[in-house]
Amino acid sequence: MLPMAKLGRALRETGYSFITPTPATHRRVVARAERARTLRDVFGWSRPFSPDFLAPPLLPLLEAACALERDGPLLRSTVRFSSLGPLLLAHSAFPTTAPDAVFFGPDTYRFASFLAARAPPRIGSLADVGCGTGAGGLLLASRAASVQLLDVNEKALEFARANCELNDVAARITRSDVLAAAADPLELVIANPPYLSDDSGRTYRDGGGTLGTGLSVRIVREALDRLRPGGRLLLYTATPVIEGQHVLWARLAPLLRGIRHEYAELDPDVFGEELERPAYADVERIAVVGLDAVKT
Repeated sequence: MLPMAKLGRALRETGYSFITPTPATHRRVVARAERARTLRDVFGWSRPFSPDFLAPPLLPLLEAACALERDGPLLRSTVRFSSLGPLLLAHSAFPTTAPDAVFFGPDTYRFASFLAARAPPRIGSLADVGCGTGAGGLLLASRAASVQLLDVNEKALEFARANCELNDVAARITRSDVLAAAADPLELVIANPPYLSDDSGRTYRDGGGTLGTGLSVRIVREALDRLRPGGRLLLYTATPVIEGQHVLWARLAPLLRGIRHEYAELDPDVFGEELERPAYADVERIAVVGLDAVKT
């Protein structure tokens, strides 16, 4: 078993759980204390800790997972563990500034709710595009005959492998640019892609194209091409709104002509701080949306 999965199992045995908030909330909370006093401080809030704080086997497992760094005289975990329903999932520590950081947060919880409401009770083949931690695929694994976790980010695939072992889920984990390396047939494609315009080009944030909408458009185009007849796409993403109009919808509408679909706002206002950036000078809000499309 991978050291990261062993670490997660050891944490679970302590009764550990953690709900990950927004980065803004995280910053405010960690500003209150300098060092960790609990396991949640170490593995949830990413606070530094003294070398004698963690009892075995946690510190040796952190070292074995190459997830330990020095912070002056203290140590810091470079991995977090978050709870999602019955799952415990490993992902990048706070702050997620590295180009290949693997994100988990409120979007993940909303994505999970979207899948719970929309995914069919029985699935033949499931592909999670841009899987990140693997959260979506792992949540639906009990409904699926086969699961593929796909991501272009090698760090995401490392976390996905560990999370599969941690949660006893069997999946085909493949480096893939969208669906390029996915195995057919595809019955259900799910995706929670990056949807922001990010100056640093971080993989987990930057959606490319017009104001971050490019990857979402590409996923829809490729999924509709690759899904078998009757296959389904569940896309959770977001769109800039300019003068009351969804920028993303203007690009998706031509692709969905003749396709049975539902497109709706799920949250009217997220990442409001992005509007202070020059790229979003004309944007009035960023809205989370869900697309449920069936290939005919």
